[in-house]
This record gives sequence, structure tokens and C-alpha cells, in this order.
Amino acid sequence: MIKSIGELMSDDIQAQRDQNFLIYYDRHGKRTETSYADFIERVGCVVQFLDKQGIRRGDRIITLMQNKVEQVTIYFAAWAMGVCVAPVNLAESDDRIRFIVEQSMARAIFVQSEASNKVKKLLMRNQVETSVFSVEADDSRPLFAQAGREWKALLNSSIDDEALIVYTSGTTGKPKGVILKQKNLLYDAEAIAEWHQLQQGIRMMCVLPIHHVNGIVVTLVTPFFCRGTVILNERFSVSYFWERIDREQVQIVSVVPTLLEFLLEVDKELQRVSFTSLRHIICGAGPLLVETALSFEKKFNVPIIHGYGLSETTCYSSFLPIDLSDEERRVWLSKYGFPSIGTPIKHNQMAILDEHGTKQAEGKRGEIAIRGETVMEAYDKRADANAEAFRHGGGWFMTGDEGFYKNDQHGRPFFFITGRIKELIIRGGINLSPLEIDEVLKKHPKVQHALAVPFENRFYGEEIAAYIVPKEGMTVTESELIQHCAQRLPFIKQPKVFIFGDELPYTATGKPKRLQLKEQLKKQLSVHRNIQFRAENADR
Repeated sequence: MIKSIGELMSDDIQAQRDQNFLIYYDRHGKRTETSYADFIERVGCVVQFLDKQGIRRGDRIITLMQNKVEQVTIYFAAWAMGVCVAPVNLAESDDRIRFIVEQSMARAIFVQSEASNKVKKLLMRNQVETSVFSVEADDSRPLFAQAGREWKALLNSSIDDEALIVYTSGTTGKPKGVILKQKNLLYDAEAIAEWHQLQQGIRMMCVLPIHHVNGIVVTLVTPFFCRGTVILNERFSVSYFWERIDREQVQIVSVVPTLLEFLLEVDKELQRVSFTSLRHIICGAGPLLVETALSFEKKFNVPIIHGYGLSETTCYSSFLPIDLSDEERRVWLSKYGFPSIGTPIKHNQMAILDEHGTKQAEGKRGEIAIRGETVMEAYDKRADANAEAFRHGGGWFMTGDEGFYKNDQHGRPFFFITGRIKELIIRGGINLSPLEIDEVLKKHPKVQHALAVPFENRFYGEEIAAYIVPKEGMTVTESELIQHCAQRLPFIKQPKVFIFGDELPYTATGKPKRLQLKEQLKKQLSVHRNIQFRAENADR
């Protein structure tokens, strides 16, 4: 029986009273500990503060912060009262922040002190009455004043209460607010804990931003659910990653593929640490390349448990099984051209559907669909988007990702993602996966990062360009890359134009912004619109 977060807060924690729930490292490396008893007390302070501000069950608040103990405390206090949180990236644009405030109709905003004046100015023209509370400044002290004994009487939450509104980072149009209920978070936490065999006392490290569902669900809600310990970092840095795993005896850490790329560049830090406590690394929330997965496992001898999910499905919906042998796991990571995202976890069903909503056979590509207890309630105030997302009925949420599945010897479906449908390159009426092209480009010894993007072409509708970031201190030429791709890809999939740069645009959670890059390069690539690119032996 799944309990609400309020009930979990009210449960007797005597056995974990002195156990640390949070071990926190700020940006300067300062380490602090918060036991379960201290954390519950801090939550009580915030519950009383929210109550005094007139915030009640069903209301919404916003947090605008980097990874902070205070932010975690505000989350749990709100959930314990049945209040919904809209976490926002501190680096968001003014227009986006203003939109989220108005769209969510938030009663209050909790913001880091250095940004509080900026937020107050933004809200001067806001039509919603929203209070702004600065955290880490003098006026935030009432938040964490000593709680009275009566605060638990204020806990009044249900698993059917809204818990989160996560605003998507779409490249066009206004962001959509994904409504997640407490039951979504708790069912996913239960499934993640069961899949990864997490027990009381598990030690997990969080290096991802906790304004996103990955950081929130995997490394906050799940450890609290099973009474574990979280090593929370204000920021990710390769310079301390392994050292903190060693020092804190971390057993599981959740990352995105971009962080694996950064860690692959590390050498000297490994000479002075041991990370034998680490069971495996959870990796998802972005496109993982085969080369990256295999190189990482070979270099660090740490298993990568690849998984998949979206904000709309709470967090993770599938993982590679953790009981696979090293050989079996590497087969699923490499044999089919894309790393498998695994099989559905508890409370989820997955399928591949065609444009008519018909299930596809093994190996045939279509859109990945998910249904179950972790699928969102809806997009907030977006009937059009809800109709599109659930257009085939039956509870199936259409993810917008193209994929396929292969059955193992036991009949379990192992799913694969081949790319975002909106990111597919359509050349001459044929759908091409940019991830497949990225994979080949990344194998060139002088290439650090690579993204394939389409550009408008008179003859084929779209042709393929590649944006390349060379490895530091290296220079790679267009002719080298043309030859490299010609040896590994059929002509239809080969990039015809190469553009070189210093960095890729990424989201706050480490996903490359392919569509944004496409728009950035549009003018530069327009000179190739009327060129007919031909293979050397192509028929005329």
C-alpha cells in the first residue's frame, strides 16, 4: 500500500533518527550533514511557515534555486501539506519565469537571495498575487525557526494530490506544465527501488539539478522512500566526482550521457581514489551513444544501467536489468546500433505504435508509447496538447520518440530509442536517425562532440549537415570526416556539409539542443539549398 508523503513524514523514524538523510556539498566544497531527525524538524519549520502565509492544500508554489538543502526541505514540506511545487531553473529567461508564474498561479516563490530582487521586479507587472521569499538571507530565517510540536497536525496530503508541475523545455511555443501527483512520484520511487534492489541505508549521490524530475525522483524521493542517504552536490564537477564517491562510500549515482563524456576525459583523479563501493551508474535522460557506453565501462569497470523515461512519465519507465552478466549487458548496449533502454519496470507498460495506434511487431520502428501509474495526470491548461499526447486512447501516452524492441530468450521486450520524431532527418522521403550518424562521427579519434542536423535542400527536401567540436588541441578537416563517414555509412546517411565550433548547446539536464542548433545554423546552411549532392558513382 503506497502511503502519501505526509504519511511517510509522520511515520516513526526512530530507527533512522541519527542516520543522515542528506550530506551536502556546496559550490566551495563545504560539507554538512542533516540527519533524518534534523530533516523532519526542518520540514516542520517550513510547514508552519507555509501555514502562516495562508498556503493550503491544493495551492501551488515555485522554487527558483540551485541544489540546496533548503530546496529539498521546501519540497517535502509542501508535499506533506498537499501543496504542489513548480521547480524552475535559476538560469531561466525572464519571459519564461514570468510565464510560469502566471500559468501556474503560484501563491509564493522561494528564490535564492541573489536573485530575489530580479524576481520581484519581474512580478511587478504580474497579474497573479504572488509572494516572494528569499532563501539564505535574513528574511528567510523564519522559514527554519524552531517548529512547535503541533506542526504534524497540519499534514493533510493524499497520494492523489498534485506534487509537481514540471515545465517542459520545448524549442518552439510556450512550455507545457506536466502535472504529476504524489502517487506518480511514489509509484516510480517504489519501482526504481525494487529494480535496483535499494534497501534501508542505501547511499546515493545526486549531481543532477533537482529542479528536474531525474534529480528529484531518483536521488531525493527514492532514497527517502527506502530510508537511504543522499549525497547532494550543489554542482557537478569532474574534479570531485570520484573522490566524493570514494569518501562517502556511494553505491549508486544517477547521471546523464553528457556527464559520462566529461568523465571519460578524467585521468589523474583516478590515481588517488578507490570507488569499490559503487555498484553501478544509472544513466538516462538523453541520447547515449554505443561508443560512450562501452568506452566508459572499459575505462572505469563500472556497469552502466541505461534507462528511459520523460517528465510526462514521472521519471524512469524502463531500465536494463541489473542481473545481466557483463557480457549480456554489453550486447544489449551495442549489438543493435543503439544502446537498449531496457525493459519496462513495475507499474509501467510500453509498446511501439504506428501512426494509427497499432502495435508494431518486433524490430519494426514506430513511436514509443507508455501507460501505467507513473504517467502524468495531464498538461496544465493545455487541452490541445493532452488530446495529441493521448490521441490513440487506451491510456497510452505518446512520447514523441521513435524506437523498436527486440525480445530476449525469455521473451522479455528490450526497447531501443532511435531519436525524437521531430528530430528525424527526412531525406527524399526516407526517415533517418541523427543518433546513428552522431555515433559514427563520434568514433573519429579527433572528434569530441558531434551532432547531425538537417538543412533544407531543393532536391531531397532535407540533407544532412554535421556540427563538429574537435578534441582539445586537435584539428580535424572536412576531408578527413568525409572519408571517415564514407567508410561507415551509406551515402544517403553521410553528412554533406560540416560546420566546426567550440561547444554544443545543452539543456540544464545535459541534453543536446539539436533543434536549437538547427535553427542557429539555418542561415549558414541556406547557401547549400540548391546543391544536388551526389555519390561518386551515382546515376544521373
